Amino acid sequence: MTSKKKNKSSAAGRQPGLSGSDELVFMALGGLGEIGMNVYLYGFGPPEARQWLMVDLGITFPGEGEPGADVVLPDLRFITSERQSLAGLVLTHAHEDHIGAVLELWPQLNCPIYATAFTAGMVRSKLAEYGRKGALPIKIVPLGGRVNAGPFDVEFVTLAHSIPEPSGLAIRTPAGLVFHTGDWKLDTTPLVGAPPDEAKLKALGEEGVLALVCDSTNALREGRSPSETDVAKSLATIIRSAPRRVAITTFASNVARIKAIADAAHSADRRLVVAGRALHRVISVAIDTGYLHEGFSYLDQQHFRELGSHEAVILCTGSQGEPRAAMARVAEGEHPDIVLDKGDMAIFSSRTIPGNEKLVGRVQNNLARRGVDIITDAEALVHVTGHPRRDELRDMYRWLKPQMCVPMHGEARHLKAHAELAGAMGVKNAFTLIDGEMLKIWPAPTGLIDEAPVGRLYRDGHLIVPDADGPVRARRKLSFAGIAVVAMTMSRRGDILCEPQVALDGIPAAAADGEPMTDVVLDAIDGTLRSIPPKRRTDIEMVREAVFRSVRAAINEAWGKKPIVKVLISIVDAPR
Repeated sequence: MTSKKKNKSSAAGRQPGLSGSDELVFMALGGLGEIGMNVYLYGFGPPEARQWLMVDLGITFPGEGEPGADVVLPDLRFITSERQSLAGLVLTHAHEDHIGAVLELWPQLNCPIYATAFTAGMVRSKLAEYGRKGALPIKIVPLGGRVNAGPFDVEFVTLAHSIPEPSGLAIRTPAGLVFHTGDWKLDTTPLVGAPPDEAKLKALGEEGVLALVCDSTNALREGRSPSETDVAKSLATIIRSAPRRVAITTFASNVARIKAIADAAHSADRRLVVAGRALHRVISVAIDTGYLHEGFSYLDQQHFRELGSHEAVILCTGSQGEPRAAMARVAEGEHPDIVLDKGDMAIFSSRTIPGNEKLVGRVQNNLARRGVDIITDAEALVHVTGHPRRDELRDMYRWLKPQMCVPMHGEARHLKAHAELAGAMGVKNAFTLIDGEMLKIWPAPTGLIDEAPVGRLYRDGHLIVPDADGPVRARRKLSFAGIAVVAMTMSRRGDILCEPQVALDGIPAAAADGEPMTDVVLDAIDGTLRSIPPKRRTDIEMVREAVFRSVRAAINEAWGKKPIVKVLISIVDAPR
Protein backbone atom coordinates (compact mmCIF):
# COMPACT_ATOMS: atom_id res chain seq x y z
CA MET A 1 0.00 0.00 0.00
CA THR A 2 1.29 3.44 -0.84
CA SER A 3 1.15 5.76 2.13
CA LYS A 4 -0.54 9.11 2.04
CA LYS A 5 -0.76 11.68 4.80
CA LYS A 6 -3.62 10.68 7.09
CA ASN A 7 -6.37 13.09 8.09
CA LYS A 8 -6.27 13.88 11.79
CA SER A 9 -9.00 12.01 13.67
CA SER A 10 -11.52 13.87 15.74
CA ALA A 11 -12.64 12.55 19.12
CA ALA A 12 -16.09 14.07 18.64
CA GLY A 13 -18.94 11.59 18.49
CA ARG A 14 -16.89 8.57 19.63
CA GLN A 15 -18.68 5.67 21.32
CA PRO A 16 -17.66 4.74 24.86
CA GLY A 17 -14.87 2.15 24.93
CA LEU A 18 -13.47 3.02 21.52
CA SER A 19 -9.77 3.57 21.09
CA GLY A 20 -8.75 7.11 20.23
CA SER A 21 -7.13 5.86 17.00
CA ASP A 22 -9.98 3.65 15.76
CA GLU A 23 -11.31 4.31 12.24
CA LEU A 24 -13.99 2.81 10.01
CA VAL A 25 -12.87 2.68 6.37
CA PHE A 26 -14.22 1.39 3.06
CA MET A 27 -12.56 0.48 -0.22
CA ALA A 28 -13.05 -1.74 -3.26
CA LEU A 29 -10.69 -4.06 -5.12
CA GLY A 30 -13.27 -4.25 -7.93
CA GLY A 31 -16.74 -2.90 -8.68
CA LEU A 32 -16.20 0.88 -8.59
CA GLY A 33 -16.12 2.57 -11.99
CA GLU A 34 -17.16 -0.71 -13.61
CA ILE A 35 -20.07 -3.15 -13.62
CA GLY A 36 -18.76 -6.51 -12.49
CA MET A 37 -15.89 -8.04 -10.46
CA ASN A 38 -17.37 -6.84 -7.16
CA VAL A 39 -14.99 -7.02 -4.18
CA TYR A 40 -15.55 -4.62 -1.26
CA LEU A 41 -13.68 -4.24 2.02
CA TYR A 42 -14.68 -2.66 5.32
CA GLY A 43 -11.92 -2.04 7.85
CA PHE A 44 -12.24 -1.18 11.53
CA GLY A 45 -9.59 -0.37 14.13
CA PRO A 46 -6.43 1.72 14.31
CA PRO A 47 -4.61 2.16 10.98
CA GLU A 48 -1.78 -0.15 11.98
CA ALA A 49 -4.08 -2.95 13.20
CA ARG A 50 -7.36 -2.89 11.28
CA GLN A 51 -9.65 -5.89 11.04
CA TRP A 52 -11.33 -6.41 7.69
CA LEU A 53 -14.63 -7.69 6.34
CA MET A 54 -14.88 -8.61 2.64
CA VAL A 55 -18.21 -8.33 0.84
CA ASP A 56 -18.48 -10.40 -2.37
CA LEU A 57 -15.75 -11.87 -4.53
CA GLY A 58 -16.79 -11.77 -8.18
CA ILE A 59 -15.55 -11.90 -11.73
CA THR A 60 -16.15 -10.00 -14.94
CA PHE A 61 -15.83 -11.09 -18.54
CA PRO A 62 -13.04 -10.14 -20.93
CA GLY A 63 -13.43 -7.50 -23.60
CA GLU A 64 -12.00 -7.30 -27.09
CA GLY A 65 -8.70 -6.05 -25.68
CA GLU A 66 -8.21 -9.26 -23.66
CA PRO A 67 -7.95 -11.95 -26.35
CA GLY A 68 -8.01 -15.57 -25.26
CA ALA A 69 -8.87 -14.84 -21.62
CA ASP A 70 -11.82 -16.83 -20.33
CA VAL A 71 -12.64 -14.82 -17.20
CA VAL A 72 -11.29 -11.71 -15.44
CA LEU A 73 -10.62 -11.92 -11.70
CA PRO A 74 -9.58 -9.26 -9.18
CA ASP A 75 -6.04 -8.92 -7.88
CA LEU A 76 -6.27 -9.47 -4.10
CA ARG A 77 -2.64 -8.73 -3.22
CA PHE A 78 -3.65 -5.98 -0.75
CA ILE A 79 -5.92 -8.13 1.40
CA THR A 80 -3.88 -11.31 1.07
CA SER A 81 -1.01 -9.41 2.69
CA GLU A 82 -3.35 -8.80 5.65
CA ARG A 83 -5.38 -12.00 5.57
CA GLN A 84 -4.62 -12.73 9.22
CA SER A 85 -6.85 -9.69 9.93
CA LEU A 86 -9.66 -10.77 7.56
CA ALA A 87 -12.66 -11.68 9.73
CA GLY A 88 -14.76 -13.16 6.94
CA LEU A 89 -16.24 -13.02 3.44
CA VAL A 90 -19.96 -12.23 3.15
CA LEU A 91 -21.77 -13.00 -0.12
CA THR A 92 -24.79 -10.84 -0.94
CA HIS A 93 -26.18 -13.10 -3.71
CA ALA A 94 -25.19 -15.74 -6.24
CA HIS A 95 -24.48 -13.85 -9.45
CA GLU A 96 -21.09 -14.56 -11.01
CA ASP A 97 -19.95 -10.94 -10.69
CA HIS A 98 -20.36 -11.41 -6.91
CA ILE A 99 -19.31 -15.05 -6.28
CA GLY A 100 -17.48 -16.13 -9.45
CA ALA A 101 -13.94 -15.75 -8.07
CA VAL A 102 -14.52 -17.63 -4.82
CA LEU A 103 -13.32 -21.01 -6.10
CA GLU A 104 -10.03 -19.72 -7.50
CA LEU A 105 -9.18 -17.01 -4.97
CA TRP A 106 -10.54 -18.17 -1.60
CA PRO A 107 -7.38 -20.25 -0.94
CA GLN A 108 -5.48 -16.94 -0.82
CA LEU A 109 -7.83 -15.77 1.96
CA ASN A 110 -8.62 -18.86 4.06
CA CYS A 111 -11.40 -17.10 5.97
CA PRO A 112 -14.99 -18.04 6.93
CA ILE A 113 -17.65 -17.49 4.23
CA TYR A 114 -21.18 -16.37 5.11
CA ALA A 115 -24.10 -16.80 2.68
CA THR A 116 -27.77 -17.70 2.52
CA ALA A 117 -28.79 -21.20 1.47
CA PHE A 118 -29.32 -20.58 -2.25
CA THR A 119 -26.08 -18.64 -2.61
CA ALA A 120 -24.18 -21.33 -0.70
CA GLY A 121 -25.78 -23.98 -2.92
CA MET A 122 -24.63 -22.22 -6.08
CA VAL A 123 -21.05 -21.94 -4.82
CA ARG A 124 -20.98 -25.60 -3.79
CA SER A 125 -22.51 -26.76 -7.07
CA LYS A 126 -19.72 -24.96 -8.96
CA LEU A 127 -17.18 -26.64 -6.71
CA ALA A 128 -18.61 -30.05 -7.60
CA GLU A 129 -19.02 -29.23 -11.30
CA TYR A 130 -15.41 -28.19 -11.71
CA GLY A 131 -14.14 -31.19 -9.77
CA ARG A 132 -12.41 -29.12 -7.11
CA LYS A 133 -11.27 -31.10 -4.09
CA GLY A 134 -11.94 -30.04 -0.53
CA ALA A 135 -14.77 -28.08 1.01
CA LEU A 136 -15.28 -24.37 1.48
CA PRO A 137 -16.12 -23.23 5.03
CA ILE A 138 -19.51 -21.73 4.15
CA LYS A 139 -21.70 -20.86 7.11
CA ILE A 140 -25.33 -20.72 6.00
CA VAL A 141 -27.22 -17.68 7.28
CA PRO A 142 -31.05 -17.76 7.31
CA LEU A 143 -32.94 -15.04 5.47
CA GLY A 144 -32.90 -12.00 7.72
CA GLY A 145 -30.25 -13.66 9.89
CA ARG A 146 -27.37 -12.08 11.74
CA VAL A 147 -23.73 -13.09 12.20
CA ASN A 148 -20.67 -11.74 13.98
CA ALA A 149 -17.29 -11.56 12.26
CA GLY A 150 -14.62 -9.82 14.31
CA PRO A 151 -15.86 -6.32 15.18
CA PHE A 152 -18.57 -6.53 12.49
CA ASP A 153 -22.17 -7.45 13.37
CA VAL A 154 -23.76 -8.25 9.98
CA GLU A 155 -27.54 -8.51 9.49
CA PHE A 156 -28.90 -9.86 6.21
CA VAL A 157 -31.84 -7.77 4.93
CA THR A 158 -34.09 -9.30 2.25
CA LEU A 159 -34.27 -7.32 -1.00
CA ALA A 160 -35.36 -8.22 -4.56
CA HIS A 161 -33.16 -8.89 -7.59
CA SER A 162 -33.03 -11.21 -10.59
CA ILE A 163 -31.93 -14.20 -8.46
CA PRO A 164 -33.22 -15.76 -5.24
CA GLU A 165 -32.15 -14.48 -1.84
CA PRO A 166 -30.49 -11.15 -2.63
CA SER A 167 -29.55 -9.55 0.68
CA GLY A 168 -28.51 -6.10 1.69
CA LEU A 169 -26.14 -6.02 4.65
CA ALA A 170 -26.65 -3.92 7.77
CA ILE A 171 -23.04 -3.81 9.00
CA ARG A 172 -22.89 -2.65 12.62
CA THR A 173 -19.56 -1.60 14.10
CA PRO A 174 -18.56 0.25 17.27
CA ALA A 175 -18.42 3.36 15.06
CA GLY A 176 -21.96 3.02 13.71
CA LEU A 177 -24.10 1.32 11.07
CA VAL A 178 -23.31 1.04 7.35
CA PHE A 179 -25.86 -0.39 4.91
CA HIS A 180 -24.40 -2.19 1.90
CA THR A 181 -27.20 -2.85 -0.60
CA GLY A 182 -25.63 -5.43 -2.93
CA ASP A 183 -27.74 -5.63 -6.12
CA TRP A 184 -31.39 -4.81 -5.55
CA LYS A 185 -34.69 -3.40 -6.75
CA LEU A 186 -38.05 -2.71 -5.10
CA ASP A 187 -40.15 -5.47 -6.69
CA THR A 188 -43.16 -6.22 -4.47
CA THR A 189 -44.23 -9.14 -6.71
CA PRO A 190 -40.91 -10.87 -7.52
CA LEU A 191 -42.56 -14.20 -8.58
CA VAL A 192 -39.87 -16.17 -6.70
CA GLY A 193 -38.88 -15.40 -3.12
CA ALA A 194 -40.00 -12.74 -0.66
CA PRO A 195 -40.45 -9.06 -1.52
CA PRO A 196 -38.05 -6.46 -0.09
CA ASP A 197 -38.26 -6.03 3.68
CA GLU A 198 -39.45 -2.43 3.67
CA ALA A 199 -40.22 -2.48 7.40
CA LYS A 200 -36.65 -3.48 8.25
CA LEU A 201 -35.22 -0.77 5.98
CA LYS A 202 -37.34 1.87 7.70
CA ALA A 203 -36.29 0.53 11.11
CA LEU A 204 -32.65 0.82 10.13
CA GLY A 205 -33.28 4.43 9.17
CA GLU A 206 -34.70 5.09 12.64
CA GLU A 207 -31.68 3.37 14.20
CA GLY A 208 -29.39 5.68 12.28
CA VAL A 209 -27.32 4.94 9.19
CA LEU A 210 -23.83 6.34 9.10
CA ALA A 211 -23.24 5.47 5.41
CA LEU A 212 -25.13 3.90 2.51
CA VAL A 213 -23.05 1.98 -0.04
CA CYS A 214 -25.50 1.54 -2.89
CA ASP A 215 -26.05 -0.03 -6.34
CA SER A 216 -25.83 2.58 -9.15
CA THR A 217 -26.52 0.50 -12.28
CA ASN A 218 -29.73 2.31 -13.27
CA ALA A 219 -29.00 5.68 -11.68
CA LEU A 220 -29.47 7.34 -15.09
CA ARG A 221 -32.99 5.93 -15.62
CA GLU A 222 -36.07 7.65 -14.23
CA GLY A 223 -39.09 5.83 -12.89
CA ARG A 224 -39.32 2.33 -11.41
CA SER A 225 -38.21 -1.06 -12.65
CA PRO A 226 -41.09 -3.28 -13.84
CA SER A 227 -41.82 -6.49 -11.94
CA GLU A 228 -40.87 -10.07 -12.80
CA THR A 229 -44.59 -10.83 -12.62
CA ASP A 230 -45.19 -8.46 -15.54
CA VAL A 231 -42.59 -10.30 -17.62
CA ALA A 232 -44.18 -13.64 -16.75
CA LYS A 233 -47.55 -12.47 -18.10
CA SER A 234 -45.97 -11.12 -21.29
CA LEU A 235 -44.01 -14.32 -21.96
CA ALA A 236 -47.12 -16.43 -21.43
CA THR A 237 -49.00 -14.38 -24.03
CA ILE A 238 -46.18 -14.58 -26.59
CA ILE A 239 -45.67 -18.32 -26.18
CA ARG A 240 -49.38 -19.06 -26.31
CA SER A 241 -49.72 -17.25 -29.65
CA ALA A 242 -46.53 -18.64 -31.26
CA PRO A 243 -47.33 -20.87 -34.28
CA ARG A 244 -44.17 -22.98 -34.06
CA ARG A 245 -41.23 -23.72 -31.76
CA VAL A 246 -40.09 -21.10 -29.26
CA ALA A 247 -36.48 -20.92 -28.07
CA ILE A 248 -35.72 -18.59 -25.15
CA THR A 249 -32.39 -17.54 -23.72
CA THR A 250 -31.97 -15.73 -20.43
CA PHE A 251 -29.45 -15.41 -17.61
CA ALA A 252 -29.17 -18.93 -16.22
CA SER A 253 -29.32 -17.67 -12.63
CA ASN A 254 -32.73 -16.01 -13.04
CA VAL A 255 -34.90 -18.61 -11.31
CA ALA A 256 -38.00 -16.41 -11.53
CA ARG A 257 -37.59 -16.25 -15.31
CA ILE A 258 -37.07 -20.03 -15.50
CA LYS A 259 -40.29 -20.52 -13.53
CA ALA A 260 -42.15 -18.03 -15.72
CA ILE A 261 -41.02 -19.83 -18.90
CA ALA A 262 -41.93 -23.24 -17.50
CA ASP A 263 -45.38 -21.98 -16.43
CA ALA A 264 -45.92 -20.38 -19.84
CA ALA A 265 -44.98 -23.61 -21.60
CA HIS A 266 -47.37 -25.60 -19.42
CA SER A 267 -50.26 -23.16 -19.94
CA ALA A 268 -49.71 -23.37 -23.73
CA ASP A 269 -49.75 -27.21 -23.56
CA ARG A 270 -46.09 -27.40 -24.59
CA ARG A 271 -43.08 -29.25 -23.15
CA LEU A 272 -40.10 -27.43 -21.72
CA VAL A 273 -36.70 -28.51 -23.08
CA VAL A 274 -33.56 -27.33 -21.27
CA ALA A 275 -30.24 -26.96 -23.13
CA GLY A 276 -27.10 -25.89 -21.29
CA ARG A 277 -25.15 -27.12 -18.26
CA ALA A 278 -25.51 -23.86 -16.31
CA LEU A 279 -29.30 -24.05 -16.49
CA HIS A 280 -29.33 -27.62 -15.20
CA ARG A 281 -27.13 -26.56 -12.28
CA VAL A 282 -29.32 -23.61 -11.32
CA ILE A 283 -32.54 -25.64 -11.60
CA SER A 284 -31.05 -28.32 -9.32
CA VAL A 285 -30.08 -25.78 -6.65
CA ALA A 286 -33.46 -24.01 -6.94
CA ILE A 287 -35.29 -27.31 -6.37
CA ASP A 288 -33.05 -28.17 -3.41
CA THR A 289 -33.74 -24.79 -1.77
CA GLY A 290 -37.47 -24.76 -2.50
CA TYR A 291 -37.64 -22.04 -5.13
CA LEU A 292 -38.81 -24.57 -7.73
CA HIS A 293 -41.14 -27.31 -6.55
CA GLU A 294 -39.84 -30.88 -6.34
CA GLY A 295 -42.10 -31.94 -9.20
CA PHE A 296 -40.61 -29.34 -11.56
CA SER A 297 -40.30 -31.25 -14.82
CA TYR A 298 -38.55 -30.67 -18.11
CA LEU A 299 -36.90 -32.60 -20.91
CA ASP A 300 -33.19 -32.70 -21.61
CA GLN A 301 -32.09 -31.57 -25.05
CA GLN A 302 -31.76 -35.15 -26.35
CA HIS A 303 -35.58 -35.40 -26.38
CA PHE A 304 -36.07 -32.35 -28.60
CA ARG A 305 -36.56 -34.35 -31.81
CA GLU A 306 -39.39 -36.31 -30.19
CA LEU A 307 -41.55 -33.17 -30.14
CA GLY A 308 -43.57 -31.67 -32.96
CA SER A 309 -42.91 -28.19 -34.33
CA HIS A 310 -45.67 -26.67 -32.15
CA GLU A 311 -44.91 -28.60 -28.95
CA ALA A 312 -41.53 -27.32 -27.75
CA VAL A 313 -40.35 -24.38 -25.65
CA ILE A 314 -36.54 -24.60 -25.54
CA LEU A 315 -34.75 -22.81 -22.70
CA CYS A 316 -31.15 -22.18 -23.78
CA THR A 317 -27.98 -20.80 -22.31
CA GLY A 318 -26.20 -18.08 -24.28
CA SER A 319 -28.05 -14.81 -23.66
CA GLN A 320 -24.75 -12.90 -24.01
CA GLY A 321 -23.76 -14.52 -27.31
CA GLU A 322 -21.22 -16.90 -25.74
CA PRO A 323 -19.80 -18.81 -28.75
CA ARG A 324 -20.08 -22.31 -27.22
CA ALA A 325 -23.41 -21.80 -25.44
CA ALA A 326 -26.57 -23.51 -26.67
CA MET A 327 -28.20 -20.57 -28.48
CA ALA A 328 -25.05 -19.70 -30.47
CA ARG A 329 -24.62 -23.33 -31.56
CA VAL A 330 -28.29 -23.53 -32.58
CA ALA A 331 -27.93 -20.29 -34.57
CA GLU A 332 -24.93 -21.73 -36.45
CA GLY A 333 -26.66 -25.05 -37.09
CA GLU A 334 -24.03 -26.87 -35.02
CA HIS A 335 -26.07 -28.01 -32.01
CA PRO A 336 -26.13 -31.82 -31.76
CA ASP A 337 -29.80 -32.02 -30.79
CA ILE A 338 -31.69 -28.78 -31.40
CA VAL A 339 -32.65 -27.21 -34.73
CA LEU A 340 -34.60 -24.02 -35.43
CA ASP A 341 -36.22 -23.47 -38.82
CA LYS A 342 -38.08 -20.77 -40.71
CA GLY A 343 -41.06 -19.54 -38.72
CA ASP A 344 -39.68 -20.61 -35.34
CA MET A 345 -39.19 -17.92 -32.70
CA ALA A 346 -36.16 -16.96 -30.59
CA ILE A 347 -36.72 -14.74 -27.54
CA PHE A 348 -33.79 -12.94 -25.90
CA SER A 349 -35.16 -12.54 -22.37
CA SER A 350 -32.17 -10.58 -21.14
CA ARG A 351 -30.25 -7.37 -21.60
CA THR A 352 -26.96 -7.27 -23.43
CA ILE A 353 -24.11 -6.53 -21.05
CA PRO A 354 -21.95 -3.66 -22.41
CA GLY A 355 -19.12 -5.15 -24.44
CA ASN A 356 -21.16 -8.15 -25.62
CA GLU A 357 -23.09 -6.35 -28.36
CA LYS A 358 -21.12 -7.89 -31.24
CA LEU A 359 -21.42 -11.42 -29.86
CA VAL A 360 -25.18 -11.12 -29.34
CA GLY A 361 -25.62 -9.46 -32.74
CA ARG A 362 -23.77 -12.32 -34.44
CA VAL A 363 -26.10 -14.89 -32.87
CA GLN A 364 -29.21 -12.92 -33.78
CA ASN A 365 -28.01 -12.42 -37.37
CA ASN A 366 -27.32 -16.14 -37.71
CA LEU A 367 -30.82 -16.90 -36.47
CA ALA A 368 -32.32 -14.38 -38.89
CA ARG A 369 -30.51 -16.05 -41.80
CA ARG A 370 -32.24 -19.28 -40.85
CA GLY A 371 -35.62 -17.55 -41.05
CA VAL A 372 -36.16 -17.46 -37.29
CA ASP A 373 -38.28 -14.63 -35.86
CA ILE A 374 -36.44 -12.74 -33.11
CA ILE A 375 -37.96 -10.93 -30.13
CA THR A 376 -35.88 -8.79 -27.77
CA ASP A 377 -36.80 -6.36 -25.00
CA ALA A 378 -36.99 -3.66 -27.70
CA GLU A 379 -40.07 -5.38 -29.18
CA ALA A 380 -41.88 -6.73 -26.12
CA LEU A 381 -41.74 -6.96 -22.33
CA VAL A 382 -39.53 -10.04 -22.20
CA HIS A 383 -36.98 -8.77 -19.69
CA VAL A 384 -36.78 -6.43 -16.71
CA THR A 385 -33.72 -5.16 -14.92
CA GLY A 386 -32.76 -6.38 -11.47
CA HIS A 387 -31.48 -2.96 -10.43
CA PRO A 388 -33.20 0.16 -9.04
CA ARG A 389 -34.17 3.11 -11.14
CA ARG A 390 -34.18 6.63 -9.74
CA ASP A 391 -37.55 6.52 -7.94
CA GLU A 392 -36.48 3.35 -6.12
CA LEU A 393 -33.20 5.00 -5.15
CA ARG A 394 -35.19 7.94 -3.77
CA ASP A 395 -37.28 5.54 -1.66
CA MET A 396 -34.13 3.94 -0.24
CA TYR A 397 -32.73 7.35 0.75
CA ARG A 398 -36.05 8.38 2.33
CA TRP A 399 -36.18 5.20 4.40
CA LEU A 400 -32.53 4.98 5.49
CA LYS A 401 -31.70 8.70 5.81
CA PRO A 402 -27.92 8.08 5.62
CA GLN A 403 -25.40 10.69 6.72
CA MET A 404 -23.24 9.91 3.67
CA CYS A 405 -23.31 7.69 0.60
CA VAL A 406 -20.87 5.81 -1.59
CA PRO A 407 -22.29 4.93 -5.03
CA MET A 408 -21.01 1.52 -6.19
CA HIS A 409 -21.67 -1.04 -8.93
CA GLY A 410 -21.52 1.28 -11.90
CA GLU A 411 -19.34 3.05 -14.41
CA ALA A 412 -18.19 6.61 -13.74
CA ARG A 413 -21.31 8.18 -15.30
CA HIS A 414 -23.60 6.02 -13.15
CA LEU A 415 -21.71 6.87 -9.97
CA LYS A 416 -21.84 10.60 -10.80
CA ALA A 417 -25.60 10.54 -11.47
CA HIS A 418 -26.18 8.59 -8.26
CA ALA A 419 -24.14 11.05 -6.18
CA GLU A 420 -26.13 13.96 -7.62
CA LEU A 421 -29.41 12.22 -6.79
CA ALA A 422 -28.21 11.58 -3.23
CA GLY A 423 -27.35 15.26 -2.88
CA ALA A 424 -30.84 16.21 -4.04
CA MET A 425 -32.20 13.87 -1.35
CA GLY A 426 -30.34 15.79 1.35
CA VAL A 427 -27.19 13.70 1.70
CA LYS A 428 -24.37 16.14 2.38
CA ASN A 429 -21.44 13.87 1.58
CA ALA A 430 -21.42 11.60 -1.49
CA PHE A 431 -18.09 10.02 -2.39
CA THR A 432 -17.50 8.71 -5.91
CA LEU A 433 -14.48 6.43 -5.65
CA ILE A 434 -12.44 4.24 -7.95
CA ASP A 435 -11.00 0.84 -7.14
CA GLY A 436 -8.19 1.02 -4.62
CA GLU A 437 -9.13 4.35 -3.01
CA MET A 438 -9.64 4.10 0.76
CA LEU A 439 -12.40 6.23 2.28
CA LYS A 440 -12.51 7.05 5.97
CA ILE A 441 -16.18 6.83 6.93
CA TRP A 442 -15.66 7.60 10.62
CA PRO A 443 -14.65 9.67 12.55
CA ALA A 444 -14.78 13.14 11.06
CA PRO A 445 -13.21 14.55 9.02
CA THR A 446 -14.16 11.95 6.44
CA GLY A 447 -12.49 11.59 3.06
CA LEU A 448 -9.82 9.73 1.10
CA ILE A 449 -6.89 8.74 3.28
CA ASP A 450 -4.97 6.08 1.37
CA GLU A 451 -4.90 3.83 -1.66
CA ALA A 452 -4.14 0.16 -2.27
CA PRO A 453 -2.81 -1.71 -5.31
CA VAL A 454 -5.50 -3.14 -7.58
CA GLY A 455 -5.44 -4.99 -10.86
CA ARG A 456 -6.78 -7.83 -12.94
CA LEU A 457 -5.98 -11.50 -13.22
CA TYR A 458 -7.15 -13.82 -15.98
CA ARG A 459 -8.39 -17.37 -16.03
CA ASP A 460 -6.56 -18.55 -19.14
CA GLY A 461 -7.45 -22.17 -19.80
CA HIS A 462 -6.56 -24.03 -16.60
CA LEU A 463 -4.26 -21.29 -15.29
CA ILE A 464 -4.58 -17.97 -13.46
CA VAL A 465 -2.22 -15.48 -15.10
CA PRO A 466 -1.38 -11.80 -14.45
CA ASP A 467 -2.38 -8.86 -16.62
CA ALA A 468 0.96 -7.06 -16.59
CA ASP A 469 3.56 -8.88 -18.70
CA GLY A 470 1.31 -11.94 -18.97
CA PRO A 471 0.17 -13.98 -21.98
CA VAL A 472 -3.06 -12.01 -22.47
CA ARG A 473 -1.08 -8.80 -22.83
CA ALA A 474 1.21 -10.52 -25.34
CA ARG A 475 -1.78 -11.73 -27.37
CA ARG A 476 -3.14 -8.19 -27.33
CA LYS A 477 0.07 -7.03 -29.03
CA LEU A 478 -0.10 -9.91 -31.48
CA SER A 479 -3.65 -8.99 -32.46
CA PHE A 480 -2.52 -5.48 -33.36
CA ALA A 481 0.68 -6.00 -35.33
CA GLY A 482 1.47 -9.69 -35.77
CA ILE A 483 4.79 -11.41 -35.29
CA ALA A 484 7.99 -11.94 -37.26
CA VAL A 485 10.24 -14.87 -36.31
CA VAL A 486 13.83 -15.03 -37.56
CA ALA A 487 15.84 -18.25 -37.15
CA MET A 488 19.61 -18.16 -37.63
CA THR A 489 22.47 -20.63 -37.18
CA MET A 490 25.91 -19.32 -36.18
CA SER A 491 29.22 -20.70 -34.97
CA ARG A 492 30.84 -19.49 -31.78
CA ARG A 493 33.36 -17.67 -33.99
CA GLY A 494 30.49 -15.59 -35.42
CA ASP A 495 30.18 -17.32 -38.80
CA ILE A 496 26.73 -17.42 -40.43
CA LEU A 497 26.37 -21.12 -41.24
CA CYS A 498 23.23 -21.05 -43.39
CA GLU A 499 20.59 -18.75 -44.89
CA PRO A 500 18.36 -17.18 -42.17
CA GLN A 501 14.77 -18.46 -42.10
CA VAL A 502 11.79 -16.11 -41.65
CA ALA A 503 8.18 -16.76 -40.59
CA LEU A 504 5.60 -13.96 -40.63
CA ASP A 505 2.11 -14.19 -39.03
CA GLY A 506 -0.44 -11.38 -39.03
CA ILE A 507 1.78 -9.25 -41.30
CA PRO A 508 0.89 -8.27 -44.91
CA ALA A 509 2.42 -10.53 -47.57
CA ALA A 510 3.86 -7.64 -49.57
CA ALA A 511 4.84 -3.99 -49.27
CA ALA A 512 3.04 -1.23 -51.18
CA ASP A 513 5.40 -1.61 -54.16
CA GLY A 514 4.69 -5.35 -54.35
CA GLU A 515 7.97 -6.54 -52.82
CA PRO A 516 7.34 -9.67 -50.71
CA MET A 517 7.57 -8.85 -47.01
CA THR A 518 9.87 -11.84 -46.47
CA ASP A 519 12.33 -10.25 -48.93
CA VAL A 520 12.09 -6.97 -47.00
CA VAL A 521 13.03 -8.85 -43.83
CA LEU A 522 15.81 -10.90 -45.44
CA ASP A 523 17.35 -7.78 -46.97
CA ALA A 524 17.31 -6.10 -43.55
CA ILE A 525 19.01 -9.13 -41.95
CA ASP A 526 21.64 -9.32 -44.70
CA GLY A 527 22.46 -5.62 -44.44
CA THR A 528 22.77 -5.84 -40.66
CA LEU A 529 25.07 -8.88 -40.71
CA ARG A 530 27.29 -7.28 -43.36
CA SER A 531 27.62 -4.17 -41.24
CA ILE A 532 28.99 -6.11 -38.25
CA PRO A 533 32.71 -6.96 -38.44
CA PRO A 534 33.35 -10.75 -38.24
CA LYS A 535 35.22 -10.47 -34.94
CA ARG A 536 32.31 -8.63 -33.31
CA ARG A 537 29.83 -11.33 -34.38
CA THR A 538 31.15 -13.48 -31.54
CA ASP A 539 28.93 -11.34 -29.29
CA ILE A 540 25.78 -13.34 -30.01
CA GLU A 541 23.49 -11.13 -27.92
CA MET A 542 24.70 -8.04 -29.78
CA VAL A 543 23.92 -9.78 -33.10
CA ARG A 544 20.47 -10.79 -31.86
CA GLU A 545 19.65 -7.21 -30.79
CA ALA A 546 20.94 -5.72 -34.06
CA VAL A 547 18.87 -8.12 -36.19
CA PHE A 548 15.83 -7.48 -33.99
CA ARG A 549 16.05 -3.71 -34.44
CA SER A 550 16.68 -3.85 -38.19
CA VAL A 551 13.82 -6.27 -38.89
CA ARG A 552 11.32 -4.27 -36.86
CA ALA A 553 12.44 -1.02 -38.48
CA ALA A 554 12.24 -2.49 -42.00
CA ILE A 555 8.71 -3.83 -41.48
CA ASN A 556 7.64 -0.54 -39.91
CA GLU A 557 8.97 1.41 -42.91
CA ALA A 558 7.18 -0.88 -45.37
CA TRP A 559 3.93 -1.30 -43.44
CA GLY A 560 3.65 1.49 -40.88
CA LYS A 561 3.40 -0.86 -37.88
CA LYS A 562 5.98 -2.39 -35.55
CA PRO A 563 5.33 -6.10 -35.05
CA ILE A 564 6.57 -8.39 -32.31
CA VAL A 565 9.94 -9.70 -33.49
CA LYS A 566 11.63 -12.84 -32.17
CA VAL A 567 15.22 -13.67 -33.21
CA LEU A 568 16.23 -17.28 -32.53
CA ILE A 569 19.95 -18.04 -32.90
CA SER A 570 21.24 -21.61 -32.74
CA ILE A 571 24.94 -21.94 -31.87
CA VAL A 572 26.86 -24.76 -33.56
CA ASP A 573 30.48 -25.63 -32.88
CA ALA A 574 31.76 -25.56 -36.45
CA PRO A 575 34.96 -27.52 -37.24
CA ARG A 576 38.13 -25.45 -37.39
